[in-house]
Amino acid sequence: MSNLPCEIVLVEDSDEDAELTLRALNRRNFANAVHRLADGAAALDFFFHPDASAKPPPRVVLLDLKLPKVSGLDVLRRLKSEERTRTMPVVILTSSKEDRDLTEAYRLGANSYIVKPVEFDKFVQAIETFGMYWMLVNQPEP
Repeated sequence: MSNLPCEIVLVEDSDEDAELTLRALNRRNFANAVHRLADGAAALDFFFHPDASAKPPPRVVLLDLKLPKVSGLDVLRRLKSEERTRTMPVVILTSSKEDRDLTEAYRLGANSYIVKPVEFDKFVQAIETFGMYWMLVNQPEP
């Protein structure tokens, strides 16, 4: 585990989607403090490893729902059930347009739900908008 602070934790199993997300964040200079995790088990280990409480929390977590090993909804459930991670902003970034996924994500405490646009330009625009809001506009908990 790295001891470097991270502003954004990206939990995404698709290398292609992760690369597009990082490129879009980089266009607005937000990609220098991103930590990418490729599955739900790695995310749980990252947040609940014994050394995790010694690090400052990320400003925001970008969480895919369809993950190997542990689903994004299960990661979200765990993050929002623990005192130390409960207030951490979690933005769902997924290809799922299913009403039940949207409803369940918000029920579990997601702070936002973004459906990944299929078209490259719209995908980049959505990520840039996300970055502008969560990194510049939103005030994180002290």
